[in-house]
Amino acid sequence: MDFNGTWKVYSEENLEEFLKIIGAPEVVVKMRKDVKPVMVIKQTGRDFTCTMKTPFYSRVNSFTIGKESEICSLDGRKLKCTVREENGKLICETNKFTSVREIQGDEMIETATAGSVTFISRSKRA
Repeated sequence: MDFNGTWKVYSEENLEEFLKIIGAPEVVVKMRKDVKPVMVIKQTGRDFTCTMKTPFYSRVNSFTIGKESEICSLDGRKLKCTVREENGKLICETNKFTSVREIQGDEMIETATAGSVTFISRSKRA
């Protein structure tokens, strides 16, 4: 499970619907829908620092697998979660959504589910 590196998002499905269902402000939905972020992940053992970069903002989330952390959601709100590792996947459950991040071949795929909406983001190493 090596998530280290710089990942460029090339495909996103159901982003607008996902942002709306988690309660993101309309301005965030409009701003984010035309942007493909870059994710920089630094992994040291069980410690992770994930930086999402767009032309509008950079957002940093740090966590340790198995310990409760505070993360920032796509719309900037702070949420408590505990990230766990299961079969090489990083699973983050909050009171708003569940996110599963995994490496498949040369891609990193994130699948986030809130209610009946599933958001899928696909990235390749930059």
